[in-house]
Amino acid sequence: MNTLSTTPEQGALLEYRLTAADRCDSCGAQAYIAAEVNGSELLFCAHHGRKYEEKLRSIATSWHDETARLTEAV
Repeated sequence: MNTLSTTPEQGALLEYRLTAADRCDSCGAQAYIAAEVNGSELLFCAHHGRKYEEKLRSIATSWHDETARLTEAV
């Protein structure tokens, strides 16, 4: 049986920009989304990132989303 895998090859390391020390500006949970607005970086957990995404995407100069990490196998 053939299976497709989207996991990195053995030995490859994924580098993420956001760490456990990065906290959501709304609630203090771990941040998985970073948006740059007017030269300032805003950090959001997955919940608040989705809540504000529609409004922020139109004015943000960058949008960095690492929410896929929430469903990765450890």
